[in-house]
Amino acid sequence: MESALTARDRVGVQDFVLLENFTSEAAFIENLRKRFKENLIYTYIGSVLVSVNPYKELEIYSKQNMERYRGVSFYEVSPHLYAIADNSYRSLRTERKDQCILISGESGAGKTEATKKILQYYAVTCPASQQVETVKDRLLQSNPVLEAFGNAKTLRNDNSSRFGKYMDVQFDYRGAPVGGHILNYLLEKSRVVHQNHGERNFHIFYQVLEGGEEDLLRRLGLEKNPQQYHYLVKGHCARVSSINDKNEWKIMRRALSVIGFSDSEVEDLLSVVASVLHLGNVQFAVDEQGNAQVTTENQIKYLARLLAVEGSVLRDALTHKKIIAKGEELVSPLNLDQAAYARDALAKAIYGRTFSWLVNKEEKFPAWRSTTVLGLLDIYGFEVFQHNSFEQFCINYCNEKLQQLFIELTLKSEQEEYESEGIAWEPVQYFNNKIICDLVEEKFKGIISILDEECLRPGDATDTTFLEKLEETVKNHPHFLTHKLADQKTRKSLGREEFRLSHYAGDVTYSVAGFLDKNNDLLFRNLKETMCNSENPIINQCFDRTELTDKKRPETAATQFKNSLSKLMEILMSKEPSYIRCMKPNDAKQADRFDEVLIRHQVKYLGLMENLRVRRAGFAYRRKYEVFLQRYKSLCPETWPTWDGRPHDGVALLVKHLGYKPEEYKMGRTKIFIRFPKTLFATEDALEVKKQSLATKMQATWRGFYRRKKFLTMKRSGFPEHSLVTVLSGVSTGMKDLTQCKIFVLFSAITIQSWWRGTLERRKAAKRKWAVETIRRFIKGFIYRNHPRCPENEYFLDYIRYSFLMNLKRNLPKNVLDKSWPNPPPSLSEASQLLRQLCLQNMVWSYCKRISPEWKQQLEQKVVASEIFKGKKDNYPQSVPRLFINTRLGKEEIHTKVLQALENEALKYAVPVVKYDRRGYKARARQLLLTQSAAIVVEESRIKQRIDYTNLTGISVSSLSDNLFVLHVHCEDNKQKGDVVLQSDHVIETLTKTAILADKINNVNINQGSIKFAVGQGKEGIIDFISGSELLVAKAKNGHLTVVAPRLNSR
Repeated sequence: MESALTARDRVGVQDFVLLENFTSEAAFIENLRKRFKENLIYTYIGSVLVSVNPYKELEIYSKQNMERYRGVSFYEVSPHLYAIADNSYRSLRTERKDQCILISGESGAGKTEATKKILQYYAVTCPASQQVETVKDRLLQSNPVLEAFGNAKTLRNDNSSRFGKYMDVQFDYRGAPVGGHILNYLLEKSRVVHQNHGERNFHIFYQVLEGGEEDLLRRLGLEKNPQQYHYLVKGHCARVSSINDKNEWKIMRRALSVIGFSDSEVEDLLSVVASVLHLGNVQFAVDEQGNAQVTTENQIKYLARLLAVEGSVLRDALTHKKIIAKGEELVSPLNLDQAAYARDALAKAIYGRTFSWLVNKEEKFPAWRSTTVLGLLDIYGFEVFQHNSFEQFCINYCNEKLQQLFIELTLKSEQEEYESEGIAWEPVQYFNNKIICDLVEEKFKGIISILDEECLRPGDATDTTFLEKLEETVKNHPHFLTHKLADQKTRKSLGREEFRLSHYAGDVTYSVAGFLDKNNDLLFRNLKETMCNSENPIINQCFDRTELTDKKRPETAATQFKNSLSKLMEILMSKEPSYIRCMKPNDAKQADRFDEVLIRHQVKYLGLMENLRVRRAGFAYRRKYEVFLQRYKSLCPETWPTWDGRPHDGVALLVKHLGYKPEEYKMGRTKIFIRFPKTLFATEDALEVKKQSLATKMQATWRGFYRRKKFLTMKRSGFPEHSLVTVLSGVSTGMKDLTQCKIFVLFSAITIQSWWRGTLERRKAAKRKWAVETIRRFIKGFIYRNHPRCPENEYFLDYIRYSFLMNLKRNLPKNVLDKSWPNPPPSLSEASQLLRQLCLQNMVWSYCKRISPEWKQQLEQKVVASEIFKGKKDNYPQSVPRLFINTRLGKEEIHTKVLQALENEALKYAVPVVKYDRRGYKARARQLLLTQSAAIVVEESRIKQRIDYTNLTGISVSSLSDNLFVLHVHCEDNKQKGDVVLQSDHVIETLTKTAILADKINNVNINQGSIKFAVGQGKEGIIDFISGSELLVAKAKNGHLTVVAPRLNSR
């Protein structure tokens, strides 16, 4: 790790602990930005790994990389998932201690991918055998199955895990994986029956419809079109460009075979999946007595066959409720709402229990003795949405508990290391979130206890009474707030059916709507009986008959989650933890884009600054004496080149020579502790300087040795004495003895040497003379540089001209937007300007020649958007890198009746929008269609309003980051009901296309503060826009529509 410090100015530090200004959030984020820019997505906080999703493939997960990290000391290589995985594995092998890796982060941050990479690392690097290979395959192939049944597209992530997963991998004495099991937490069952706009149901439903063979679909009674199923159309997002359901289906089917599912089991499993879709299509009508009756007999037939139950029994169970009171069975009919609730509750129960059965089925491995365990926790991160409900409450409670555990274990490990090294422990100031955990889970007084009490008490309990009970019980808690308890200013952002908790990561506002129903999670008794009698093997295992005889009321969803979370904490506390904190750089899933606002939010809710403060409370850097001495021994004459004494003594000599002050370091029993990063940086910089001199000295020594060795070899082989005698006796007849011959040879050699040396010196003298003359001409030219061209300056001017032109050749602008240009010398200013114009003209001509008609249209639209919104609307900068697309709705997503009504009008653009009623401001999902002559607002199969562009007087939008806009129309036209208030997720794109088509580019008004609009003839409505921390649209007490929008940038 230390070797990377020399490049810290460019790529940041590999460990946040080495940040000089470690309390600054800005410095933390800037270090992340530097590393992300260089595709360095991993950074440490001590032993914690921070991972930023790059949203692109990086060449850092190959087998060669795995081998690079295998068995290597944690800090010897750059930060990586594999370093964490290998460190945990080696600790498990050498210390025989169970390990766990906790992976957390918000949806889309890369948690699931991180889990896959770690499992792949173990699959490649662990010892192998035929049986072990089978276990590896099962561990790896469990992921596609769990993703199909437990993942879904959300607004933030196309493959979001909607459940928490804890996986134990068992290793034998050789370190080979031999088994494992999986625990799942809080599957988001409500997604089965309802999805928000722009979201999908679980992947498996779309995979079956898209990838299933015709014969399979026929047996299941399904059609390929997702629009036919009530549970799949609520999000208006059946198909997603980034998801290939057909290909994922093949992967999932292959995975089921690998993990041991027989063909009959797969058929039974898919029958259950299909039954959920058919349940969603069961419709009810009211009879004369006001009771619900099933109107879709065809669906009942399919359900009876798929679930292997009696059709008549199932029909009665869906429309009647059985109650046992004092030993007597009472059956009462259900009204329309109750029947719909029963249907949805059954669908959720079937899917939720089947998912748990699937997880339990996957974890069946052979039993092994004497195994060590490595756990992987992939669990949902802190969630803050515009609308937060029961699921977000449970998820955020889970993150509070994990944060509490994280800080406790980090402090514990720090304190243990200090004590083992004999260094005094200094108390650390940090936010203890136990107060928030107690607020949620405390017996009798916690939110969960109050919720359970309200669910179980007799009488008319509602979500509102639950909120009132909360206000009465925990009204004085500093981290709890409601509309009733808030001050006048805060009430504007809090609804009457909402409460706010101040979590460690920030404030979250929860709506109590649905809390009681979701917590009860009740399934009527006769529906349970029907499922218990099912002959489908899976359903039969999921619905245990003991539930019918057990008179104890089942635990509520919140209590079940609290208990399972408590068990999870016990599991994690029994293991040595490692941490991976996953972050996403932007919400658009774009590569190379770093959204500072989003990153700051994640840094806060992941508690990274808190962790850094704990880690830096004492010493920033610590290393074993042997490692420190081996790296820096060359900086001290006493320790270089070798040190034969104790490492402790060598390090003591070294730091004394380097001039460390007493407050900068401490000497432990086996490690040196350095308090300030600047001390380490100075040491590392000194080492870089020393390396240069050491390298030069080593080169000189080697060259001298090499040349001397070569000379001695030539001397030994070139003139053997016996050969010399033979030659001289034959040639030098006048020389009387051997001594005279040797003198002659020596004299000849000296003569030749002196002649050659003279030649070399004459060449050097000529070269020096040329250099002197060149320098003299250059200096004289520099003195006369501002004079007209003359013999004194012509050489200098020619050189300057040549240098500038060669520099220009190397640094020409790469494209039209590149404004760089080398600074010319004064004598070439005019020529430089002409060359620059020619270069620009050439680039423009080349660019225009390559541009396509589609790209030209894109640029024209972007120019219009810039004219309208640049510097005026907060979220305009976020739209700049995103391409405008031709339409946001395919023709298959627009009702055929609407397309027929348009007749010959060509559809230019279509986008899903939310329309707010002119009086009550109720939000309603609509579609906005743009043709050549009109804007049309559509509700499913009906055209609600047609606005001819001639009647469109203007468009109003706020300057904040919200997505609301108002289309102003002539109220004199009786066909028009008034101005239209709409909201679009692609507001910049929508308004640009509307302005171009309607020729109203100059009629787009960007307002600050409020917008007035016509409700009808002679009546006005007002929309107030204010800045806040999160987006909120609600009706205010004064009758205005209030929009709270976060500021993304300052203009």
